Amino acid sequence: MRDSSAPSPAAVAGFERVARATDLPEGTLLSASYGRGRVCLFNQAGQIGATADLCTHQAFPMADGTLAADGTIECAWHGARFDCRSGEVRQGPADEPLAVYDVRVQDGDIWVGPRR
Repeated sequence: MRDSSAPSPAAVAGFERVARATDLPEGTLLSASYGRGRVCLFNQAGQIGATADLCTHQAFPMADGTLAADGTIECAWHGARFDCRSGEVRQGPADEPLAVYDVRVQDGDIWVGPRR
């Protein structure tokens, strides 16, 4: 049994707890506080990940957008699309990729770590 007063292994490795996995049903997006900013969490076909929460085009929250079945996140403001796993631009008007972060799910908690 792990000592409940000891920090989580994810926290020791530089990860920050941002949400519960139950807060992010499959096919959805969720904005979460991370460090001094926010990340956009996604659950694509059961795989949880995180990108920057602000579109690189005009800084609209990505979590207000749509997660498509093809693994892209579409910004609700101007329709820019990004690959949710790599952050690469798939459709303009954005021309800069989204930052992507390491994610771990441990004991039902979502932990976000360093930018990849």
